[in-house]
Amino acid sequence: MTSKQALEREISKAVIRFEKEYMGRGPLETKSYIIEDMVLVRLKGVLTPAELKLAESEDGQRGRYLIKQVRQELIEKGRPLLDAVVKDILHVNVKSLHTDISARSGERIIVFTLERRPELADV
Repeated sequence: MTSKQALEREISKAVIRFEKEYMGRGPLETKSYIIEDMVLVRLKGVLTPAELKLAESEDGQRGRYLIKQVRQELIEKGRPLLDAVVKDILHVNVKSLHTDISARSGERIIVFTLERRPELADV
């Protein structure tokens, strides 16, 4: 069994890889947390320079809405890849994925709910 911290680091690295390869840009900072039968991933600095300009434009509310919609659609299309990565690391199926992004702060939260608690080494 692998330690909780090692698994959390591995999940963070995998999500960074997904963001870079699938979304076109990686986050500036990522931290993952395994909590019971959930995995919480917090990504900071995920917005591109163009998205930041759109969010800060005169009609910033519409720009932020568009950013959220596009990012939501992209993550839904890439969800099978994310589910597979989490399953490969934790050896537990992903039940659902929930996500939101702040177009103001450039922070994204991803929550995976799992079919059961992963087996973790005692630390």
